[in-house]
Amino acid sequence: MRERSRRSSASATLLPVLVLAGVSVLGGCGFGGSDTSSSSVFSAKVGQCFAAPTEVKAQISDLDQVPCAKAHDQEAFALVTYPSGDKSGTYPGDDVLDQFAQGACAQRFGAYVGVDYLDSAYFFTYLTPSPRSWQENDRTTICLVTDAGKPMTGSVKGSAL
Repeated sequence: MRERSRRSSASATLLPVLVLAGVSVLGGCGFGGSDTSSSSVFSAKVGQCFAAPTEVKAQISDLDQVPCAKAHDQEAFALVTYPSGDKSGTYPGDDVLDQFAQGACAQRFGAYVGVDYLDSAYFFTYLTPSPRSWQENDRTTICLVTDAGKPMTGSVKGSAL
């Protein structure tokens, strides 16, 4: 899965995507230790919390899961399946998946956090299927709440921040 980050400006216009391969806003604080367990991106669930990757990678296969009560960098707030309009199974490309993820994650943000994304203090990032995982029938985007490198403690669900 590929990782991207997204944040709004004060207006309704969204800023361009930050490609984390070049700029790591989430990798500043990694939380290791006995409370961290590695889990596959394919088993991520809404409400789980994660430490940001310590290395910038174009593709991520595992996430470091952390109890939400402990310091963490990201919290999964939605799992969204790409519509299967193309029956050929052809990978739609990074730009198409990014546009889908940006809209789908922004749309679901408020229902989880309790405030519309444009009014929130938080950011979101997402993981989209890679060309390789797409070949294995992966169509799921993972939407993650983050505080842009500042650790969060406790779930952001319903926080209205």
